[in-house]
Amino acid sequence: MPGVDISGSRVLLTGSSSGIGRELARELAARGAALAISARRRPLLEELAEQISAAGGAAPIVLEADLAHRGAAQALATEAEGALGRVDVVVNNAGGGVGGRIATVGDRDEAREAFEINYWSPLALIKALVPAMAERRRGAVVNVTSMAQVSTWPGFGAYAATKAALAVATETLAMELVDSGVHVIEVIPGPVDTAVQGETRLAPGIERMLDRTPLGDPAVLARLIIRALERGGTRVIYPGRARLAYLLPTLVRWDTRRLAARTAREVDPATREALGSLVVRTGSMGDEIAREARAAWERDRGRLSASDRA
Repeated sequence: MPGVDISGSRVLLTGSSSGIGRELARELAARGAALAISARRRPLLEELAEQISAAGGAAPIVLEADLAHRGAAQALATEAEGALGRVDVVVNNAGGGVGGRIATVGDRDEAREAFEINYWSPLALIKALVPAMAERRRGAVVNVTSMAQVSTWPGFGAYAATKAALAVATETLAMELVDSGVHVIEVIPGPVDTAVQGETRLAPGIERMLDRTPLGDPAVLARLIIRALERGGTRVIYPGRARLAYLLPTLVRWDTRRLAARTAREVDPATREALGSLVVRTGSMGDEIAREARAAWERDRGRLSASDRA
């Protein structure tokens, strides 16, 4: 399928306030896209819009939205179409999650919220925006999933399930839109140097798995996504070393179970008991323990924004 001419395209980008989304917004604006940027933290969106304008790009439209709530995605789609005139490209990058053992998390509100953000809201945006793209025979859907679909870790099963669900939906969508003129891309990040690394590394022993792949740069990933859009690519896996894990999931899962068992034997009983009852809403709007870990990661790299420092 031919790629997308980004210059002049009208793009709705969710999860724009930090990390991969923030870098992708800059890259899209630099290539002449008309942008609507969305996230839950308006001050960070406004700060980003000012930076893009100062760099010579067209000022993005700021659309605050909390995709953890059912109906918010449909409202966002309507608002974006009204502001942009149409949406040529939707990038489902917003994410959140829940940390906790499967038998503890179960179907709690935190788990259902994670599915709302990571699965149902992307599908709602697709439902709202893709029919018009297909009618125009021009458009693109970019869904950001995760290498967690291949290999999870104790305490991350509910989050991994949301991303695996989106990955399957994305693959199916691509088959259903063959010859429609709508281009579908799955972006599969492995470990990337964003704030999420702070909260992820709260899990005992997870470094044994994560450190096998050097941390990627979100700006590099943003450029790879742009290239896939322009060249008609269907899948972006980054960092490059993560491709082997994606191609050999059975081997990776076996090795991960081995590492997890080793970690479990090393954790003292008191810690094991505490972890067994812990449920943490993760993400930039998550529980205090997650927010503090994210902020510490960013402080260590000197990357706190003006809004976060205020």
